Amino acid sequence: MTTVKTVTASMIIIGDEILSGRTKDANLTHLSLWLNRMGVQLKEVRVIPDVGQVIIDTVNDLRRAYDYVFTTGGIGPTHDDITAKNIAEAFGVPFVQSKAALDMLEAYSRDKEGAKAKGGGKKSDYHISDARLRMTMIPEGAILIKNPVSTAPGFQMENVFVLAGIPVVMQSMLLDLEKRIVGGDKMQSKAIHVFEGESYFAEILEEVEQAFQNVSLGSYPFFSQGKYGASFVLRSQIEVDIDQALELLKLKITKMGKESFDGEA
Repeated sequence: MTTVKTVTASMIIIGDEILSGRTKDANLTHLSLWLNRMGVQLKEVRVIPDVGQVIIDTVNDLRRAYDYVFTTGGIGPTHDDITAKNIAEAFGVPFVQSKAALDMLEAYSRDKEGAKAKGGGKKSDYHISDARLRMTMIPEGAILIKNPVSTAPGFQMENVFVLAGIPVVMQSMLLDLEKRIVGGDKMQSKAIHVFEGESYFAEILEEVEQAFQNVSLGSYPFFSQGKYGASFVLRSQIEVDIDQALELLKLKITKMGKESFDGEA
């Protein structure tokens, strides 16, 4: 019997602007693909508002259910960026200023002012605004996550990784996490497609999935080349199981007098 190591994750997308439709989330797909490469399966995603108790309850719920939790949004400089404070509440630790984060922002501000003066611009007095200082506050004991784009860091609190909501910043923060994530056996997938309605194959799809406990089989209808059809995608951490399940599915389709084609349509 093949033994597999499965590592799981969940994602919390935080922000009233996401729920209202004013902002389209662009982080889910990127994080999911990144986790797949790391050998981590994203099992659950929740989209929640900027409400303190909701953030606390959701973080506490998911950090106990999954190996890793990733949050995006709510760590900026404005009054409604309340994620960091409520992560501290969730863990029951003080909300404190990080000297390392403060040093990063001070160095960034000095470099910015120096570049302005060198470029012939008017150099202003060196100052970090109160709004920027908000981004140096983290839960006590948290580990910073570097932000190569705008300096203000995210942070890690045990198995919870708190990231920015701005896609380019969030994606840059993942670079600092590649050595912190310990994945399991990677999920693999193979697919075939048919030019026939998926309901026609419902019975054999169920038979194949029941025959291979380590294989999930998804059916995805499409319209292509003026015809309706369906792609059948098999996923598993055990490649030999995928191959055997795929062979059985192809055989059953052939016995029905139908033709299948490799890959998704």
